[in-house]
Amino acid sequence: MSQLEFAAVPQPDEPARAEALRRHATLIKPVGSLGRLEELGAWVAACQGTCPPRPFARPRVVVFAGDHGIAAKGVSAYPPEATAQLVRALLDGGGVPGTLAAVAGAGLRVADLAVNGETPVAEFKVRQGSGSIDVEDALTGDEVIAALRAGIALADAEIDAGADLLAAGDLGVGVGTPSSVLIAALTGSEPVAVVGRGSGIDDTAWMRKAAAIRDALRRARAVLADPVALLRTAGGADLAAMTGFLAQAAIRRTPVLLDGLAAAAAALVAEELAPGARSWWLAAHRCAEPAHRLALEHLGLEPVLDLHIRLGQGAGALTALPVLTMAVRLLTDVATYEEAGVTPPVQP
Repeated sequence: MSQLEFAAVPQPDEPARAEALRRHATLIKPVGSLGRLEELGAWVAACQGTCPPRPFARPRVVVFAGDHGIAAKGVSAYPPEATAQLVRALLDGGGVPGTLAAVAGAGLRVADLAVNGETPVAEFKVRQGSGSIDVEDALTGDEVIAALRAGIALADAEIDAGADLLAAGDLGVGVGTPSSVLIAALTGSEPVAVVGRGSGIDDTAWMRKAAAIRDALRRARAVLADPVALLRTAGGADLAAMTGFLAQAAIRRTPVLLDGLAAAAAALVAEELAPGARSWWLAAHRCAEPAHRLALEHLGLEPVLDLHIRLGQGAGALTALPVLTMAVRLLTDVATYEEAGVTPPVQP
């Protein structure tokens, strides 16, 4: 298997973060009265290395699409052929992400990494579907490296084109199963702790999904010490590409809004491959899947929203983007006491 090493991850600018928090104390409002909005704005300032931070000029969401062999085992409410259909609907503007992106002012890109069918967005395609991880590897050694490199290339392409905030979404029938396996493996959790309802499965499908995760987790734990081997064994081309994307964004000093379950699973692996990358990520929301909570706790990330979203496809990240935009504009647009001619409160 070819080798792949990530560059060292730089860290956000702590003086810029501190300056943002100091600036908040001078704005015409009680100190700390905007709660976590103040922290979010300071995080953006640290990522940009300047205070006040710049409003986002080109936020971009990349949706990583792929099929998973485990879907044939009945772990999803959708049939496997739905992935290609959903990709076409998304490209035609009929999906949830397109609507949310228009409201949030974000660009949207769809990349086919492993859809089991033909799509017009297959520039980075690694294979037709990934293996059924309960009984076989998701990818070959060469394929997992190709997928990681695809994610790196996608991050570089978006950043080079001017993206100043990124998000990664997922689209694929059955993707919740490998995502849950990766999270269980890296957080030391048991299968029953990570099995969720995903696409809206019934009790029978839930039991099939639990059995699939149990069998895949047994295989995954044998390669736990090697993050690339873990992706090869229990991930998929879409998840591996997302991992490379998240790691490269951090290396390129570009903040990322983490979406749902699949993004959290990829983030756990990316942090193993590029330690410190988590400093460049913000958890957009807490989704309804139990594994997502475990992953965010392991990464030490506090979600911005908790709206019980479990769609994936970048929906949670796009929903949180306006909140982050507001946090930045507070630092750029609100007057200070001195500028407004307002007497500040007496500090205790």
